[in-house]
Amino acid sequence: MRNKKPIKNRKNTQKKYYSGKKKRHTVKTQVVVNKKDRTVICTAFSEGRKHDFNLYKKSKAHAKPETKIMTDTGFIGIKKIHGNSELPHKKKQKQKLSKEQKNENRQISSQRVANEHAIGFIKRFKIVSERYRNRRKRFGFRFNLIAGICNFDMTA
Repeated sequence: MRNKKPIKNRKNTQKKYYSGKKKRHTVKTQVVVNKKDRTVICTAFSEGRKHDFNLYKKSKAHAKPETKIMTDTGFIGIKKIHGNSELPHKKKQKQKLSKEQKNENRQISSQRVANEHAIGFIKRFKIVSERYRNRRKRFGFRFNLIAGICNFDMTA
């Protein structure tokens, strides 16, 4: 009798992709966009249960110290890793933001619009915004192909 491989427990592999917030299995995608020409520079993928900042630390998509990074509030703590970074102020519990902080948030979000437009352009291909019904292994490859198509369209 030959030795059989032990059957991998399917629940164990699926469990790390289950997002309790969205109540389904998800893949988290991080996109780094060049603000000037809206091209996708770098992508990173992880199972759905990973926090944005933890994915950033794990992805090795770090920038040079002179490069300015603009992120959303999911990246609190990035100042310790990268000094030249901007993120909006968060409202504290039972406290309002001052007018000065609101104006700073408005300026940051107006500069981040180019990044959001590039992400929206990728979402037109429905690989990110709809359910991905193919093999999880190939998600990164397909997403990078779509990012390449978007880069080609942006530069042409």
